[in-house]
Amino acid sequence: MTSKETPRRCVVWFGHSGNEERALLAQAGWHTRVADAQLQDGIGTRHDDIVVAMADLRQGGIDAVQSMAQVMATHPWLPWLALVSPEPAARSTAVERILQASAEFFTVPVDMQRLIDTLMKFAGSPSAAVEAVEVNIPGVIGVHSHAMRTVVASLQKFASVDLPVLITGETGTGKEVLARALHRLSARRELPFVAINCGALPPNLVQSELFGHERGAFTGANARRIGHFEAASGGMVFLDEVGDLPQDAQTSLLRLLQEGTLERVGSSQLIRLDVRVLAATHVDLDKAVAQGSFREDLYYRLNVLRLRVPALRERKDDIDVLAQHFLDVFHEQHGGRARVFSNDARQALRGFAWPGNVRELINRVQRAAVMTESSLISAADLDLQDLQLPADRSSLGFSRVAAEREAVLTCLRESHFNISECARRLKVSRVTVYRLCKKHKVALGELRGNGQFMGRPATAA
Repeated sequence: MTSKETPRRCVVWFGHSGNEERALLAQAGWHTRVADAQLQDGIGTRHDDIVVAMADLRQGGIDAVQSMAQVMATHPWLPWLALVSPEPAARSTAVERILQASAEFFTVPVDMQRLIDTLMKFAGSPSAAVEAVEVNIPGVIGVHSHAMRTVVASLQKFASVDLPVLITGETGTGKEVLARALHRLSARRELPFVAINCGALPPNLVQSELFGHERGAFTGANARRIGHFEAASGGMVFLDEVGDLPQDAQTSLLRLLQEGTLERVGSSQLIRLDVRVLAATHVDLDKAVAQGSFREDLYYRLNVLRLRVPALRERKDDIDVLAQHFLDVFHEQHGGRARVFSNDARQALRGFAWPGNVRELINRVQRAAVMTESSLISAADLDLQDLQLPADRSSLGFSRVAAEREAVLTCLRESHFNISECARRLKVSRVTVYRLCKKHKVALGELRGNGQFMGRPATAA
């Protein structure tokens, strides 16, 4: 955008330096308004045309910094960016606090493209850099990490063949999202996609729900019913938590996979069916086969192509993009003042272990968007303010904290959330286990519920 075009929005500039940066912003179509110490000439009242305030911390003494901190506190609806000297030693405690409370900060020389992309985010236009990584797979958000790029590569290969796919991963990682993405990439994209939660089916009606029934097949069967598989004819069926299927339903599913036929309950007529089966589970099917609760021949029929979905703690590079996406979705659906995350919030998001995975991230962002009184989501809004992580993620201290958190989570899962057993394995007291859970923000009640957090998940992985 050139300087001859109409400015997009207004940026209030706190500080009298930054002439070069303001000139470049003007060339990109942004109007900057220089404010005095009390911002009386800039944002004395709320203005709809103001996108963001830029705090230039390169010049000015402690009085100017404290004045700016006061203005930030009295203008909670206004997002703040900070511009600071690159030398950490030159930063006072007050400056560091402002940096933590800001949505983003920039060091000199300023990366103007990054600054403009950030401003575009506040103005309602997505960052070009974010768009570039979101378009690879339809419906899948956040593919910065190596783990997710591996998933994307596998999805693209799986879409070109018509074989069963077994999707594994912890609860809340987005297995159904990836199954739907595979459907949209495949040649069956115009045909039905039917998702079934096997664990939610009434045990006495599983066969009827999946394969249908004839009139009079059992008490209450007053009419013929088409099952989920017939309803998906030509398309795909996604069997979530397939390990929860009872034995008789496993037998019927095996026949469908082997012969391409099914029988409705109460009928002996074979119905030929063309449908691709995707299955997902968070349990260890190898162990289920060994224990006799899952048919070995069915397991091998389902496990032709395998897709492992990484836990959110394995894809830290995606968290910023995911969190911003969920906040944008919330803003579009419900409104609200919050549009971005503060610097301390992003540090907390990347430092948290996420036992509930993407589903927990969605719900924390939604709660924060409702509860915040500011234009920024803070670590406190996310209920992550007590998470104590070293600022330097490459430091030994950070590694120790991350390792401790992971050890607690792993032990809790392996001991089936039995605190006494977990304490025995870790060789600590029960009190210490509870203390570690509190320290690392591990919600035992939510973990025992297999990550089934309250709230409806947004469509993203």
